[in-house]
Amino acid sequence: MGPWPIFIVTLSLTDVILVGSFTTMEHYYETLFSYIEQTIELPEHDRAQCRDSFKPLWFAKDTMLEVAGKIPLHHNFIVSGHMRKFYVNDKGEEVTVDLNNGPRFFTSYYAFVKQTSSEEFLQCLTDCELLRITKDDADRTAKTSYTQKDYTIRLFHQIMEEDKQRMDDLANLSADQRYLKLVRNSPNIIRHVPLKYIASFLGIKAESLSRIRREISS
Repeated sequence: MGPWPIFIVTLSLTDVILVGSFTTMEHYYETLFSYIEQTIELPEHDRAQCRDSFKPLWFAKDTMLEVAGKIPLHHNFIVSGHMRKFYVNDKGEEVTVDLNNGPRFFTSYYAFVKQTSSEEFLQCLTDCELLRITKDDADRTAKTSYTQKDYTIRLFHQIMEEDKQRMDDLANLSADQRYLKLVRNSPNIIRHVPLKYIASFLGIKAESLSRIRREISS
């Protein structure tokens, strides 16, 4: 098979989407397949559907993929790079509620599924390679996929469990314990995400996190 054409669409001065050659696109899809198969075996029929419905895209650092008050149009899979999910509280402060440690789905999931306005923002913290699927395409492939319904149920329960675990950690672990757990379980976040966003995710001030890090290293 020859190389696929390259499309470049400029969204603004800072946001650029790239779709590259066949070889580059395969890297996107193989990362997706490897992630899904940690949970469920993916038959070739469903792999072909993924290649048809998930679009490979590249976004520059600081791109805001979704904004609060809008209906999420895409379900995102992060192939590489780091993103954060956050909302703005009644004091006007940004509160980070999710960060990715590696390849994974990253979406305002409940709003996407119900096609209702989201209260969250999605922001690229680094340059990001993504695969994105629209709600219409997700509904279309669900009718013929062998595994999508089962995987979607498992993904929903996984997201619920992760949300519950984060709430439990905020309620029951000290700031030091939350940080050490993040270091242990999510080292890529520690290496690549700015300190202020890590602090917000842990529910503490950036100055407090700096103090914790100094104490641990001393």
